[in-house]
Amino acid sequence: MKKFRKFLSRLCLILLVIIVLYFAFEIIKACLVTPRIMEKALKNVTTKVSDLNQWQLNALLAIEDPNFYEHKGVDLRTPGAGLTTITQSLTKVFYFNQFKLGLAKIKQTLIARYVVDKLVTKDDQLTLFLNTIYLGEAKGKAVFGFEHAAKAYYNKRVGNLTEDEYLSIVAMIIAPHNFHIVDCPDANAERTKRIKKVISGDYQPKHLMDLYYGELDEETQKGLPPASYVPSSIKAWCLKSLQSIKVKLKMLFQWLLQLLVTGKYYLENTSR
Repeated sequence: MKKFRKFLSRLCLILLVIIVLYFAFEIIKACLVTPRIMEKALKNVTTKVSDLNQWQLNALLAIEDPNFYEHKGVDLRTPGAGLTTITQSLTKVFYFNQFKLGLAKIKQTLIARYVVDKLVTKDDQLTLFLNTIYLGEAKGKAVFGFEHAAKAYYNKRVGNLTEDEYLSIVAMIIAPHNFHIVDCPDANAERTKRIKKVISGDYQPKHLMDLYYGELDEETQKGLPPASYVPSSIKAWCLKSLQSIKVKLKMLFQWLLQLLVTGKYYLENTSR
């Protein structure tokens, strides 16, 4: 038994060393290719941070990455920030051909923290985000970036959008298909309304994963991972389960009460 435990301990240690070496290699490799990747990407941008007015910039960061200019690529503390910062979003775009949760999420987080945050300025990060973010499809073609979205959905330049139009595009970022401006106008309008409350300060995100600022209807929930809400089906199941537990506890209490009364009656009669 002792030999087996010793073997198991060594095996775990070896696996740990392999994992550490793997991620160290990935970080070093990312450091080497980052200057070339970013130089190429920045040459092809159509929208710069300066193309947004201050209100547009503040609104975007308030929803997508409230602590963007303060954190170091990763933020797991700010309410409403979610699990993916703007820096991590860029890491997913530029360092992964295919992204699957698990080890890829750890790799994404490490590269965002120790490579992108250190080698790419915040303004360049934001510029790339404005140009690469996926914003649904229009007329059968994928839409990437704010300038493309402004033209595709409103036939305007991003700087000429009204506040509501701009926020409707921001509303799509979290789930472009569920909050699509054309295909799901009601869901988009509802999310835009909630975003306005966050920006105005009328609503304060309650925790890290408070991304939808309240519950969503069943149709909007489809295809979304539960984050700040409990899907209706789960909520109904929970309520039904709680009601069943309540009934059973009531029956148990009545049975215990009856048992006590019976026991008391029995003791009184036997003592006479």
